[in-house]
Amino acid sequence: MSVQTSTHPAPRNDWLWHLGVVAFVAIWWLVYHQLIPFAEWLTALFPVDRHSHTGEALAFFFYDVPKVMMLLTLIVFAMGVVRSFISPERTRALLAGRRAGVGNVLAALLGVVTPFCSCSAVPLFIGLVSAGVPLGVTFSFLISAPMVNEVALALLFGLVGWKVAVIYFVFGLGVAIVAGWIIGKLRLEGWLQDWVRDIHSGASSPATTEGDRLSMVDRYRLGIEAVREIFGRVWLWIILGIGMGALIHGYVPEDLMARIMGADAWWSVPAAVIIGIPMYTNAAGVIPIVEALLGKGAALGTVLAFMMSVIALSLPEMIILRQVLTLRLIAVFAAVVGSGILAVGFLFNFLF
Repeated sequence: MSVQTSTHPAPRNDWLWHLGVVAFVAIWWLVYHQLIPFAEWLTALFPVDRHSHTGEALAFFFYDVPKVMMLLTLIVFAMGVVRSFISPERTRALLAGRRAGVGNVLAALLGVVTPFCSCSAVPLFIGLVSAGVPLGVTFSFLISAPMVNEVALALLFGLVGWKVAVIYFVFGLGVAIVAGWIIGKLRLEGWLQDWVRDIHSGASSPATTEGDRLSMVDRYRLGIEAVREIFGRVWLWIILGIGMGALIHGYVPEDLMARIMGADAWWSVPAAVIIGIPMYTNAAGVIPIVEALLGKGAALGTVLAFMMSVIALSLPEMIILRQVLTLRLIAVFAAVVGSGILAVGFLFNFLF
């Protein structure tokens, strides 16, 4: 996303932008609280019994599609404004030269405020490596950005409650920090592709940013641009994910879900991770599936492991990473992150 700076005084009608943003939030709030009656009204238009499998699936779909879309719009707009204060250059400047451990924590926290899917986080990952940021620190960012970003947390909060959102945040951040720290300790810079290794070893000091010259209206425009850009990439995955969640919610029997993803089945956690890897989507697309699985009685740890594997270990991400990492380093990355995800799943199934 390009950032354009203001070189002229702010126009006098800036107050219209501020008023428009306030009006947008107010209308958003009013509409959001009418989604349940809207979903029930829309479901009633179909010639099905409301309490049948089809009726339950339709009501789930008609409620969750606008709910997720509205949450995503508001969150991405807000974070587009916030990100106008945090450029890639400033990110590199913050992380470069940090000690192991401290850099991992900072990188993982920066990932929380960057609403990227696993594939769109890769370009910034390459930029961080090219700027001389330690390899383990960049991996903490690569894991955290898609898995623990504010879109995932806000949608989890809105769909399944604050307790699950907090649990996911703490342990997702822990996986990102620990996995990046372990990879850093292994000192695998030699396993980068040759061209990336050459850039990494000769990286110069990061540049500074001129983003401070942006006016607030410029930042609003960047928020709108972020909505347009990210929405264009994820809207189809959202609908597909909610559709799958609706099918699970309406048609999958509870006893079948208990057998597949129940806490008593030791193999349920690794099976959920294996199933999740090829199911490429992002937080917005997978959370409706998570909601449906939890509603059917699936174990919390197993569902969280499934969600983490879908977001953080996607097959398309591995294909893109192949351009900058050797197969050995990709294998280490998948093994370390996968082990952390399995630990989270088993721990929560034991505790809950």
